[in-house]
Amino acid sequence: MMMVRRSKGLSERHMKILALLEEYADKGYPPSIREIGEKTGISSTSVVNYYLEQLEKWGYIERDRRISRGLRVVPEMLANLGLSFTQSVNDLLRIPVAGRIVASEPVPVPASDFNYYDAESSIEIARSLLPARNTDGLYALEVQGDSMIDAMVNDGDIVIMRRVTSNAEAKNGDMVAVWLPSRDETTLKYFYKEADGYRLQPANPTMKPIYVNKTDGLEIRGKVVMVIRKVAKTM
Repeated sequence: MMMVRRSKGLSERHMKILALLEEYADKGYPPSIREIGEKTGISSTSVVNYYLEQLEKWGYIERDRRISRGLRVVPEMLANLGLSFTQSVNDLLRIPVAGRIVASEPVPVPASDFNYYDAESSIEIARSLLPARNTDGLYALEVQGDSMIDAMVNDGDIVIMRRVTSNAEAKNGDMVAVWLPSRDETTLKYFYKEADGYRLQPANPTMKPIYVNKTDGLEIRGKVVMVIRKVAKTM
């Protein structure tokens, strides 16, 4: 899996977060991650952390993880932005965050769980980092659970998915989002075809694979093309 490139272009959401932090600087204390999400219209704390990590890497903010709310803007960096503070970034692709995907022992998750985010929820990724030029059918899901930890996919991470039109598009070893209609369950696992059905393999030695008979069937909702790591919460 690949990490998101730390492009130095500022998106609209980066700018909203910087403006909010600058506003809070006058109050004498920074906002919490949850407050940042509420005031900038980002419903996922993982997505907020994603943007904060980028801003820290680029030098726009500083974070002290030893203390609560250890977050501040770097005034010199804001002063150097000038007109670029309002620029658009053509290299960034906005991908909708469609909901959560369970990466654990499968539990009942109706299809509607893929739509719990509002229509504006999205994450921005450099087009040049994507493994293929065709960006049609991409969407993002927030991972819940630890069944794929040995594949470097942890609880709270964001997976970028490509929609598939049929199960035939999935190859052995692909990491996929699978809906099991016989159980009304959705899960994230490695996919393998077996002689009499399918094997959904976790990447966690403490968990057993899930075997699905051909008669029971399954529906592959998408294949993972990228993983965005969660930043540890410090506030």
